[in-house]
Amino acid sequence: MRHRIAVVGGGPAGLTFARVLHRLGYPVAVLERDSAPDSRPAGGTLDLHEGLGQLALEKAGLSAEFSALSRPEGQAMRILDTAGTVLRDWRPDPDERANPEIDRGQLRDLLLGSLDVRWGREVTRVVPGAGDGVVVHFADGRQETFDLVVGADGAWSRVRPAVSPVTPQYTGVTSVETSLDDVDTRHPDLARLVGDGSVAVYGVNRSLVAQRNSGGHVKVYVKFRAPLDWHADVDLTDVEATRSSLLALFDGWAAPVLDLLAHGGAFVHRPIFVLPESHTWAHVRGVTLLGDAAHLMPPLGAGANLAMLDGAELAESIAAGPDDLDEAVGAFEERMSARAGRWARITTAGLERLVSRDPADAVALFDEVQRS
Repeated sequence: MRHRIAVVGGGPAGLTFARVLHRLGYPVAVLERDSAPDSRPAGGTLDLHEGLGQLALEKAGLSAEFSALSRPEGQAMRILDTAGTVLRDWRPDPDERANPEIDRGQLRDLLLGSLDVRWGREVTRVVPGAGDGVVVHFADGRQETFDLVVGADGAWSRVRPAVSPVTPQYTGVTSVETSLDDVDTRHPDLARLVGDGSVAVYGVNRSLVAQRNSGGHVKVYVKFRAPLDWHADVDLTDVEATRSSLLALFDGWAAPVLDLLAHGGAFVHRPIFVLPESHTWAHVRGVTLLGDAAHLMPPLGAGANLAMLDGAELAESIAAGPDDLDEAVGAFEERMSARAGRWARITTAGLERLVSRDPADAVALFDEVQRS
């Protein structure tokens, strides 16, 4: 029996699910609100972990392609104090590929392949138990019915309300992102500061991390504790006003560190929201969730990895039990929830230490990770 299956969202979770299911011989429709793959920036770089994101790509048959694109040297990390003194300067062994980096755009293109992606299909709501399946409602007024709808549509999922009333809550930590292009030519001193991987600086209740992407592109992220409306008096679309506000917030930090903000382009506000660590739901026939839609957690490197493994394992569960789709999905949800709960606790504790009153907490966390 060929089930009518749709996944809402063309991010790592949705595309991995679709790619593995397609590889196993099952058709699936990817419903993505973006009008095209390049309609908006794909984001920064991801480190894919052994046993998580890399395992998902193995299940998708894409390990060799990933190896060719990824950057093992991107695992390097340099930590400074706010005066610019180097506290740690870790570089991976040349043969070490434990958690190599790959740009989000490259990963998206790798997963896309020849998948059936329906671009420009914005989902507004999902109604289970109607007629002979689950009804998906689109922003343009159209409707379509499926046997299974998988919500992989991120933090503010339009599918989640079909199974859970829970919504993301603000952590008290906000993030602002900017970037530098052609850094090796235009800003060679900053290129050397960042190195092949990342440079991180931790202060009291705030941090700055700059991370190298491919092609001379560097993403810069600042995190700090503040009310959600901290920017009420700042027009975040005004680049110079935002820059001035952030430079004031990090006043007194070493000049080379502040230069990462001084030379950045547009700024993007990304307050950090999470779902409860133990978020679960009573199984609803014909609907399930993956990735951030299911277990939104602080962005400490685990979310995309878990999302991809979620997608791969759900696809395998469906292929292994095609005669009872509902049972296969329910069993998967139990496994996913247990794993996600463990990682949610780890990342929540990690965020507390990375944006802490004592900057030594962040350095100690880095040392613990290196020893593990």
